[in-house]
Amino acid sequence: MSDPQAASTEARASVDHPIRPAAVELKNVTKIYGQGTPREYVAISDVTLTIPDIADHGEISSFLGPSGCGKSTVLRLVAGLEPQHPPTSGTVTVLGREIVGPGADRGMVFQDYTSFDNRTVLDNVVFGLECRGVSRQERESEGLEWIAKVGLDPRRDRAKYPHELSGGMRQRVAIARTLILRPRVILMDEPFGALDPATRLDMQDLLVKLWREVQATVLFVTHSVEEAVYLGDRVFVMATTPGRIAEEIRMPAAAGPARGVQSEPWFHEQVNAIHARIEQVEAAAKHKNGVSHQI
Repeated sequence: MSDPQAASTEARASVDHPIRPAAVELKNVTKIYGQGTPREYVAISDVTLTIPDIADHGEISSFLGPSGCGKSTVLRLVAGLEPQHPPTSGTVTVLGREIVGPGADRGMVFQDYTSFDNRTVLDNVVFGLECRGVSRQERESEGLEWIAKVGLDPRRDRAKYPHELSGGMRQRVAIARTLILRPRVILMDEPFGALDPATRLDMQDLLVKLWREVQATVLFVTHSVEEAVYLGDRVFVMATTPGRIAEEIRMPAAAGPARGVQSEPWFHEQVNAIHARIEQVEAAAKHKNGVSHQI
């Protein structure tokens, strides 16, 4: 027999501390391209994951795995971008709402330096605010602040065009253009992959600094185990044939700049352990493919 007093207490607790919907949740998600045709290809199969929405903090989740494991497919499904969206089966939700397409609650930074070539740095950064109808004076004031926040010089760089910038500078512009809109979920598809090693470390530090300011949930795709371990509160290791989550690993928070943290013994232990896990995943996939070919 239930206890009315206990039930009343639980009800009050749920009101005082309501359960927050997950920042991102995938339930049994499968994506098949060319279904029913000779070119049918299963990109990901039965992917289930939950990334909590942590109040006044957020998390960074890194996605690792060999090429073709579906990392970018997962990211673009969350972004609501075609042709990855919609899933063939399963559900993708952000903050409790099922994805129906791109939305202002999500921002994406790609590996390619996606800037409008005919717009200046400032005009690129404030593009989203312009689309929202924010006044020119207000959006330019905020845009200059974000140009400074990502480490560019508002006076010297504001009037430059993308072809006048280095790769690292163009990616800073892309990050500013995304974060100025303060999305709740930030999706990053190998944003630092084309940068030189020193610039890459600088950009990792910049991302952590800005993430703490905007307190968003970040999904970060990378091929670098070191980058995944440094940035990730959790690391999702993905496997191929078909793409799926092989393991979810919680990571200790990195409490310092990338150059220092990545020389510490605990960091190398984590990196080596994940390298070993990825090798196991890839070996299992090769064995599975060999068996299937024999059959």
